[in-house]
Amino acid sequence: MSAILVDADACPVKEEIYKVAFRRAVPVTIVSNSRIHVPAHALISRVVVGDGFDAADDWIAERASAATVCITGDILLADRCLKAGATVIAPNGKLFTASSIGGAIATRAIMADLRAGGAAIGGPPPFTKADRSRFLSSLDEALVRMARGA
Repeated sequence: MSAILVDADACPVKEEIYKVAFRRAVPVTIVSNSRIHVPAHALISRVVVGDGFDAADDWIAERASAATVCITGDILLADRCLKAGATVIAPNGKLFTASSIGGAIATRAIMADLRAGGAAIGGPPPFTKADRSRFLSSLDEALVRMARGA
């Protein structure tokens, strides 16, 4: 059975995840470092991990498998989940794949080096309605693919 694991502390698409999960009857686990409000519903569960560095990432990565869709914007967590066989989607709807993750990790490293060197580089673009719509579509498509493969 499919499941959705959410790196929830900074996730802007939790409501969209619930909407798709209810329609597809797929359980969702919201993982965070602090208590986050979740709907009272049998398909939704919440896990609050400790404040340890990468505690939420570790919890998700340990449970990621070919039967899970992981929602995260964290490139290193996405890599760990992909290696476990999971489908990984960023909140903007971008699907992380084995062929795209290497470039994303390299870009992340370059940006970190530039920031450490004092370069004033902007952050990510603002989250838009188009990102939200693309996410809904990506999540729905991933769950349909998983259901067909089962």
